Amino acid sequence: MRRGRVLVVRKHGTTRFMQPGGKPEAGESPAETLIRELHEELGLELAETDLRPLGRFVSAAANEPGHRVVADAFSASIDPDGVRVQAELAELRWITPADVATLPLAPLSVEHLLPLAWPAAAR
Repeated sequence: MRRGRVLVVRKHGTTRFMQPGGKPEAGESPAETLIRELHEELGLELAETDLRPLGRFVSAAANEPGHRVVADAFSASIDPDGVRVQAELAELRWITPADVATLPLAPLSVEHLLPLAWPAAAR
């Protein structure tokens, strides 16, 4: 989050925006997975000390009907100018609470992550 904005991304061939991240590779911790995914998808270079754990959350999967996602979530402050769309991403947006009502967002974002970013505004 930066200046009240939260980064969300949309993958090619999908309509819903979500926080960046992905599935772990064998032997990766949740923090290692996020660091790798942020590098692959957005060109970011972060260390584990840059991440603040938010918790583990379960929600409906945005792009896989009938499936659930279990996410270990973190927050980090990043420079918006240092982020670029790459890999399987089609688009990124920095959103505010006003965008929640009009932007198609993943259930995990709406139910768990955005309320943590904006406790009063996103509920």
